[in-house]
Amino acid sequence: YSSIPQNVIYSFLSAEDKNFFSHPGVDAKGVLRAIINNIKNIMTSKRLEGASTITQQVAKNFLLTNEVSLNRKIKEAILAFRIERALSKERILELYLNQIYLGSGAYGVAAASLEYFDKSIKELNYNEAALLAALPKAPSKYNPYRDMDLAKFRRNLVLKNLYENNIIDQNYYLMLKNEPIRL
Repeated sequence: YSSIPQNVIYSFLSAEDKNFFSHPGVDAKGVLRAIINNIKNIMTSKRLEGASTITQQVAKNFLLTNEVSLNRKIKEAILAFRIERALSKERILELYLNQIYLGSGAYGVAAASLEYFDKSIKELNYNEAALLAALPKAPSKYNPYRDMDLAKFRRNLVLKNLYENNIIDQNYYLMLKNEPIRL
């Protein structure tokens, strides 16, 4: 955890689980939001959204299958509560950042940093960190080698989240979102 720069941590938290350090493994607000949105999504035939916290993703990736079912989601939640009791938040985030699939054969932020930018994670700027944080949602879809415009769109959403979460200021956000992605 101590080897991962704050801009990478903030980017992933802003993209994946902004309440990570304050929830007990399951984010009740996130679950409620997903239920409400999914009712709308079902009515309009849109893709359903998940409500998995980083801890739930660690539980799924290390201990469960990818099956899409209510039963798996219940197991995931129970395991998330147990993981939160057994490990520190920092250790959970370390596990997540070191095993998450980020496309192009890269598992973990260090491998993805080398794959996309040919540099150590310690050298990443906010634009690069935001691009990596944009990838877990759909690594193939948002892969910049595949679709630069879609990758930039998703990166900019992460940058917007960083701004809305008061991690970066408005001027920095406006500057960053207009920068091209440099692989």
